[in-house]
Amino acid sequence: MNQPEAGFWLERPNLAALEIAALLGYRVAILDMEHGAIAPEACDSLVAQARALGLTAIVRVATADRILVQQALDYHANGVMLPMIGDVRHAAEASAYSKYPPLGSRGVGTGRAMAYGAYQHVDAQYYVQANVKTRCHVMIETAGALEEADAIAALATVDGLFVGPADLSLARGRGAFRFTVEDEEDFRRVARACRTHRKVLGLPVPNPSALALARAEGASYVTLSDDLSALRSGFAQALAMLHPQAERS
Repeated sequence: MNQPEAGFWLERPNLAALEIAALLGYRVAILDMEHGAIAPEACDSLVAQARALGLTAIVRVATADRILVQQALDYHANGVMLPMIGDVRHAAEASAYSKYPPLGSRGVGTGRAMAYGAYQHVDAQYYVQANVKTRCHVMIETAGALEEADAIAALATVDGLFVGPADLSLARGRGAFRFTVEDEEDFRRVARACRTHRKVLGLPVPNPSALALARAEGASYVTLSDDLSALRSGFAQALAMLHPQAERS
């Protein structure tokens, strides 16, 4: 059975969290600039730190905007994650920002990804290779994106899909995400699109049942926790020794 790589969300610019996760065996760090409190300068440093630790660094940009996508990739992130994509047309426009022409429309910067100005000394093959190595993952978290998940996965500028469960559940009229049978089917629908077009599948796994589904569907990576939830869990576990009821609050 497929064993996906362990991933986690980083919500704050916390180097210790990156180091602890790497020591424990996590392999994918998603730096959250949409819901997290990570400023651009901090993200620049965190990407370098994550990669030095052997982690795959993916930046979830605040919005699927050209400047934000290009900045994240100029930091030399392994990839970007695009939130709140509405449909295939939106996905095509936004994912193009992550790829150099003629495949996409990414601009050339002088940051870490280009060895601080080395673009003057590279040939066209560099851009071809960069397009292959740099990953663009589209979040499926709106009703429109789910409806067109297969077409989104077919885009040459899209390397993978990731399910945003809470927003997708709300968008589908099911309220708070509880990993219901309907949620499972949405996960499988996205997985089928990835298999059909040989794209990377990322899934959140809030419980063992979700992990079993991710393994069965061939997910390449899963998100297991985030730095703030892990911190809360650790505090709660310690407090439970003194107040057993605290762990359940």
